[in-house]
Amino acid sequence: MADNKELELAWEFVNNTNRSIFLTGKAGTGKTTFLHRLKMDCLKRLVVVAPTGVAAINAKGVTIHSFFQMPFGPILPDTDLNASKSFNRKFNKTKIDIIRSMDLLVIDEISMVRADLLDGIDRTLRRFKNRNKVFGGVQVLMIGDLQQLSPVIKESEWHLLKPFYKNGFFFSSLAYQACDAVTIELKHIYRQDNPVFINILNEIRNNVLSEASATELNKRYIPDFTPKPDAGYISLTTHNNKAEATNITELNKIDGRNRFYKAKVEGKFPEYAFPNNEALELKVGAQVMFVKNDSNPEKRYFNGKIGKIIHLDQDEVVVHCPDDEFNIVTTPEVWENINYTVDTETKAISENKIGSYTQMPLRLAWSITIHKSQGLTFEKAIIDAQGAFAHGQTYVALSRCKSLEGLVLKSKIHSSQIISDANVITFNKNAEANEPDEAVLELSQKNFQLDLIVEVFDFYPFLYPANRILDVYYKNRGSIEGNVEVPLLAIKTAITTFLKVSNGFNAQLKELSKTERLPDASALIQERFKKAIAYFKVETETHFVEQLKLLNFTTDNQTIDKDLVKALDLLEELLAAKILFFNGLTDGFSAKKLLELRAKSKFLAKDKPKKARKTVIDGTANVELFELLRVLRNEIAEKNDLIHYQVFNQKTLYEMCETLPLSKAELLEVNGMGKTRVEKYGTEILKVIKGYCDENDIDTNVDKIDFTEEKAVEKPKKPKVDTKKVSLELHKAGKTIFEIAKERDLTTNTIFRHLSNFIDSGEIKISDLIPLDHYNELKEIIPKKTFETVTDLKQQVDKKYSYDELRLVLKVLNET
Repeated sequence: MADNKELELAWEFVNNTNRSIFLTGKAGTGKTTFLHRLKMDCLKRLVVVAPTGVAAINAKGVTIHSFFQMPFGPILPDTDLNASKSFNRKFNKTKIDIIRSMDLLVIDEISMVRADLLDGIDRTLRRFKNRNKVFGGVQVLMIGDLQQLSPVIKESEWHLLKPFYKNGFFFSSLAYQACDAVTIELKHIYRQDNPVFINILNEIRNNVLSEASATELNKRYIPDFTPKPDAGYISLTTHNNKAEATNITELNKIDGRNRFYKAKVEGKFPEYAFPNNEALELKVGAQVMFVKNDSNPEKRYFNGKIGKIIHLDQDEVVVHCPDDEFNIVTTPEVWENINYTVDTETKAISENKIGSYTQMPLRLAWSITIHKSQGLTFEKAIIDAQGAFAHGQTYVALSRCKSLEGLVLKSKIHSSQIISDANVITFNKNAEANEPDEAVLELSQKNFQLDLIVEVFDFYPFLYPANRILDVYYKNRGSIEGNVEVPLLAIKTAITTFLKVSNGFNAQLKELSKTERLPDASALIQERFKKAIAYFKVETETHFVEQLKLLNFTTDNQTIDKDLVKALDLLEELLAAKILFFNGLTDGFSAKKLLELRAKSKFLAKDKPKKARKTVIDGTANVELFELLRVLRNEIAEKNDLIHYQVFNQKTLYEMCETLPLSKAELLEVNGMGKTRVEKYGTEILKVIKGYCDENDIDTNVDKIDFTEEKAVEKPKKPKVDTKKVSLELHKAGKTIFEIAKERDLTTNTIFRHLSNFIDSGEIKISDLIPLDHYNELKEIIPKKTFETVTDLKQQVDKKYSYDELRLVLKVLNET
């Protein structure tokens, strides 16, 4: 682990609590190193974001604006983010999955993040996680130094934000005020080791530069200083155009041929995030700075190292750095632009490379802006802080240097040039006075584990979908058939009981924890936890799983159907997560195990095969006819551009299955079948019913139905013939299915079913009925689907497959 107590404390808070953390520290205290270590070894599911493209690339993360799809203008707390026209807030499924399963959000360079942007992050996380918890219940690690670069806010923007925020810094945000974050300051400085220089930097950082320190610092004021060509000094200035002009002037002074190195950009890599020039102009003798750490194991250079070009080739640049005994043969380096995805196998949040930028890791380095120098370390630097125009610039410039001796001032430093924000100074003083210690850590760990246990037994989220289903059912009883009310009322009673039991258990646990050790290390709490798991596991199975099995419904109204299915999906998703917890934690409580299960639970609904819920109710003996008439209704509706219940509704469908009307007169007697409907659809309906009756040897007392007359014409009974064989003989005589249906006054579906009965005997080939490619495709597709009826299956496959084809392949699969 790290070699100082603050780093160790920060590590413990991040990994073993759910407290949000502001990790700060002077320049050179190892904040970036901590972040890279965290990405390698953290047990939590994390995402890293940063306010700018370059910062995001350096932190190997993504920008805040791209990940959270934030607008670039002011985000007012009282406006609807989704209503903004300046950006698209439609998050794709992968992004939603990542947010829903995220444990930890890391925001690097937090000093540059505006208050309204942090509140925008809070609102987005609440939207997809827990709307009642700050940051949606996600732990947030904010890394940065408030004494360095501050957020950029235009005057016109501040005019809009001023009514809501005391200042523009992140700590003024509503979310930060509410999140109860701990501030941990890293105090051990790795960059500088001279106590005098460290003290000077501290005074500048805290806006208290003493006269003695100013005198000591200004000894480095050398107004006419001109570095020797090979000395390796870099000039830090306040404005970009000043730095660029210096670099171009110095490059033009060098005689000799220039060479251009063009960057190779692949995939998505935005221009604003380019780490150096896309077309890099270099000459032998030019002073350059490395802009990336060496990816080779030798680690010959680091981001910020200064050197001089001694040779240029097509594919390599040879650089010599002062005090090095070797030359560095530099070849192109690769910067990767990533986004986050979810691994389909492990469900881990994984980094996905979406683009890359390949270029020589060099830039001209006679001069650089103070802004671009943030995060870099220089052996020798010339500081031109005259005209420092923003909070923290002087401190950033001076703190880039490793030593006081390597520093040269172009102008004297006065306390008036040290622009520090009073809000920052106040915040830092308060944070210093309230630094967390081991006792705060232990309490935070205990609360974290207790919160996780509460989550395991929390059934409150179940109330919404249960109430929603009952509400929809009670308001639309006449349009819904099935068993909804009884099982749902039983489930609601169970939820109420579970809430009482879990509240009592949580109160007991809280009381115990006052005298016990951490829950995962307390034998007594572990024993109680196991008993609670056993109780809830059995009760959930009895009062939820069994009741849900009894629940079924069908409705003609698509809106009602959609509402019921949505609420049922949520109820089943919550139930599946609980069962996952109860099965996975039978051996006792473990924070690590619970975090793994929680992440996995977010994907249960995604992985579960989608099944249509419209179940055929056991309200009719003629279930197959119910299905056939429903198929006919869908076909008529599609052909005539109608909604299916405009053909006939659910109650009419049930009544036809019970009464088996065989004439238009009998059909008119069925509820919901008026004269117009009978005239339009009666012939097709009666053909389906007659075919079903013939096929199933149902005695109808009629041999021939007259589909055109109002009354069925009864004729003397003839000896019973096998209707299927009649269809077979006609097929053998060379007639098509359509011709047989026409001759026999039956539907083509009925004839198709007749003939399919003779596949087993070999009298009919599958290829006589359906195309072989459809048959082979369906044999692969159907076993992978979850469905209860052919209609359910039809909704899940390509439209090119007919109901008859589906039935035939199902029949073959069932028999093999």
